[in-house]
Amino acid sequence: MATEILTLPTPNTGRKTQSKRAESTAPSSRVQELAHQMTAILFACGDGLPVEIFCQKLGVSKKEAEVALDFVRGQFSGDSGIHLIKYRNNYQFCTNPAYENEVGLVLNPLRERNLTKAALETLAVVAYKQPVTRLEIDQIRGVGSDYAIQILTQSNLVEIVGRKEVLGRPLLYGTTDNFLKRFGLDDIKNLPSYEDLLEKIKLIHSQENAPVELYDSNRQG
Repeated sequence: MATEILTLPTPNTGRKTQSKRAESTAPSSRVQELAHQMTAILFACGDGLPVEIFCQKLGVSKKEAEVALDFVRGQFSGDSGIHLIKYRNNYQFCTNPAYENEVGLVLNPLRERNLTKAALETLAVVAYKQPVTRLEIDQIRGVGSDYAIQILTQSNLVEIVGRKEVLGRPLLYGTTDNFLKRFGLDDIKNLPSYEDLLEKIKLIHSQENAPVELYDSNRQG
């Protein structure tokens, strides 16, 4: 990354120079309002958004959008806990890398607990509704299941079993033979009722200090 070389003003011209810079860089009320709108949109989205989407949806030119986004980047930079980053023409909020340790210290235990709960719920949906698409899983759970499906797939409990013959042909997911083995089942038909399994999941997570176990610890293998 290139380093900008700044020339320090002389004592006699410093204040005038700073004043002129402030006047030339002060954003208009229009830019500030647009920047506030973009801040809200980017925060709500969570993912990266291209500058073109702001132009299309907010009815502004690319130049206006870029000026407003540059203003937002100026606000969320330096020592701010949140930074606005740009990659491949996309803009996204992220945490300041300087606070990585503190963020991990507080959030990692919560993420692990929530991930386990999400994985259990997702596995229950796949087991009883298979073959099922990711969108159908999301609709049943009421939240996104991408990460949970990824973890279950990596754990060889869920696998892709085909594609649904509808527009877009989304992937279909089902449980694996390893799922049956780990749960001590001869056939998927031997599962307890869907409601009973969900109640068991709720009971497990009602014990705040108890570790959540995906499998029966008393069973061999």
